[in-house]
Amino acid sequence: MVNDWLYRHIDNSALCVFRIFFGLLITLESFGAILTGWVKQTLVLPSFTFSFINFSWLQPLPGNGMYIYFIIMGVCGIAVMLGYRYRLSMIAFTVLWAGVYFMQKSSYNNHYYLLVLLNLFMCFLPANRYFSLDVKQNPSLLKHSMPNWCRLIIIVQLTIVYVYASAAKLYPDWLDTTVMEILMRNKKDYVLIGGLLQQPWIHTFLAYGGILFDLLIIPLLLWKPTRKWSFCIAVGFHLFNSIVFQIGIFPYMSLALCVFFFDSKFIQQLFFRNKTYYTELELVIPKYKSPMIFVLSLFFLIQIGLPLRHWFIEDNVLWTEEAHRLSWRMMLRSKYGVARYTVVDKKTQEKTIINLDDYLTKKQKNLASSRPDIIWQFAQYLKNEFSLKNKDIAVYVDCRISVNGRPLEVFVDNTIDLASVQWNPLKHNTWILPSNQDYFTK
Repeated sequence: MVNDWLYRHIDNSALCVFRIFFGLLITLESFGAILTGWVKQTLVLPSFTFSFINFSWLQPLPGNGMYIYFIIMGVCGIAVMLGYRYRLSMIAFTVLWAGVYFMQKSSYNNHYYLLVLLNLFMCFLPANRYFSLDVKQNPSLLKHSMPNWCRLIIIVQLTIVYVYASAAKLYPDWLDTTVMEILMRNKKDYVLIGGLLQQPWIHTFLAYGGILFDLLIIPLLLWKPTRKWSFCIAVGFHLFNSIVFQIGIFPYMSLALCVFFFDSKFIQQLFFRNKTYYTELELVIPKYKSPMIFVLSLFFLIQIGLPLRHWFIEDNVLWTEEAHRLSWRMMLRSKYGVARYTVVDKKTQEKTIINLDDYLTKKQKNLASSRPDIIWQFAQYLKNEFSLKNKDIAVYVDCRISVNGRPLEVFVDNTIDLASVQWNPLKHNTWILPSNQDYFTK
């Protein structure tokens, strides 16, 4: 049964169409990041970036290097879209995008992580076997089918994303629409819809509609009687997110992924009418069957496990942020903080209050005042900077944060030298103080 489920060949129209959409979108993402100023604000202007912990060596290229970096990414995207040297182009884009993802957390977004995963999938999928320059140059590559696993891994990954996104919203501040009201507050100046977005009934509709959409969209797309209607709802949902939250290509990427849910004959007739529709349903079991099943099983077990890890860490993820990343916890809360960093020379006991403006951009300051991993990383950065002056220092942080509009609370134990402690990614870092509020749920 597993063999039939994974290795039975089906028509490959959906995958080839998605390759074109995917290539177009990553091209727009790459060049758009330059044109909108994202590259400048996030990677060029900062004197350093907060990379993922243990990736501190991964920093932006100097001068105009990052502009060239993103231009190369855009060229790779065009090659993917056209199916030109597809495998090489896709691997190159994957490496470059992963570099951008891991070198900075100032613009962390779950969608960026999803693109990392989709990139990995696309490196292995035979998406250039039809309507590609590769086939034009080498006709022996032409193929009208693909194994069913090429479709299934996309559906399974999207199911994980949507189900966890729905489950994460089941906490009091989302259910009483506090979060939605905060998210909509700065949208009041939007033309035509700004006033509407401030209405309480809209907040209720969006809050509960978001839960239901994330929970039900995959099964509704899989079930033929509801597929077209659910796709129309998906179009409305993602266009709303694009207009209101301005989250780049990802609403359109989500819509492009819907091709994997529609009947392959429908996709072939809609996009590739001159293509021979594959109907043989041949079963081809590859020689690498066992290692492939092992790798896929391990990959999806990790994907299922990562969003659950916060249950095994003391205190609440909404407060501590520990295990927040890689968990599909999207737009769940509003958080801001204020922080004062004090550097103490261990030899002379001289104290220096750090002016954050001397080191950080506005966005980095906000993160270094509310996100524990970045607070710790900045303490390590200060330690390294002062060591260049032959000073051995301690770094103490007085930090208070507010979650979902509540009063500021003390977040960091200001008696702990953060320059001398290690960051523990697998359990609670005890210098993060517990919240006095009782409104959190796990």
